[in-house]
Amino acid sequence: MNALLSQFTLLSNQACQDKNFDPSSIDNLMKLFEIEACKSWAAMELEQEKEVKQAEVALQQAEDYLDSVMENAKDEYRRFEVKMERMARE
Repeated sequence: MNALLSQFTLLSNQACQDKNFDPSSIDNLMKLFEIEACKSWAAMELEQEKEVKQAEVALQQAEDYLDSVMENAKDEYRRFEVKMERMARE
């Protein structure tokens, strides 16, 4: 992008100094700016998608861990309940 800006500055100066300057050269440069912007946008979207996937994986891992902890707590409660029932019968 910096190279494009430098080229744009050069062409702008040339346009101001040269009466026979061809404006299509700036049009071509503007197309390059557009292409560069699209590439940057696409790269940003890919990075965002990558971050979303990582967040989804982390969320799934957290949910799996929570499910595991809850199952362990339920099992412990069931064992405690059985133990209390045995003690009540004795």
